[in-house]
Amino acid sequence: MIRTLFEDILVALSLLTRIPLKVPAHAYNRMDKAVWAYVFAGIIWGFSTWTITFAFAYFGLPVSIASALGLSAGIIATGAMHEDGLADSADGILGSWNRSRRLEIMKDSFLGAYGVLAIVLSTIIRWQLIFALFANSYALVILIIAGCLSRSVLPIIMAMLNHAREEGLSHSVGRPSGPSVYISLSMTILFAFFTLKIEGLMLCFIAVLLAFACAKVAQRTIHGQTGDILGATAIFTETGVLIASIILLK
Repeated sequence: MIRTLFEDILVALSLLTRIPLKVPAHAYNRMDKAVWAYVFAGIIWGFSTWTITFAFAYFGLPVSIASALGLSAGIIATGAMHEDGLADSADGILGSWNRSRRLEIMKDSFLGAYGVLAIVLSTIIRWQLIFALFANSYALVILIIAGCLSRSVLPIIMAMLNHAREEGLSHSVGRPSGPSVYISLSMTILFAFFTLKIEGLMLCFIAVLLAFACAKVAQRTIHGQTGDILGATAIFTETGVLIASIILLK
């Protein structure tokens, strides 16, 4: 049992980060069950972002620059896969009114104006939010909660929506069901409550609302979800939680 859980964590990290891990081949047979471990990818994003920011600020670099380096570390650790999904989703959803054409745009390797703007704006906004967070003693906790929430809502979206296409990373993972869908979010809610009390629960509520909003848009525009949609959902949720944390914990 413990070995299976550990292998689930390895599978989740191999999918949502770029950490070089040796994952047994048979462990990928549980990709739809391993979604419970997505929370660990969020921990890695939050901790790596905070650690690099804190380290450079501690050695005298201005916090504004240190936070840019911290965000860069988080993006590198996760392979920019969510940013890529955000860009492809922006190009596809905003670039056409036709479902099939939207999916075609999302699949191609070219980056359009909408995608470029989505990446640039989301990166600048998160950089400034992280910069502002470091005036708060809860910076590490908030970054971990934001990272965890933005990954923990993904299994719920995967369970709610059909696959928009019969291929791709999300389709290869499968459609999760049962308790594994909610374990990651439940763990994050408990952590948020014990660290930030009622404000932590409010952040969780906001994250779920944002994820459902993304799911609604995806269902309306492409009639389902893809890996790109999940990436975009992660970025939207992460950004929304960071914004809300600054408002609630100022």
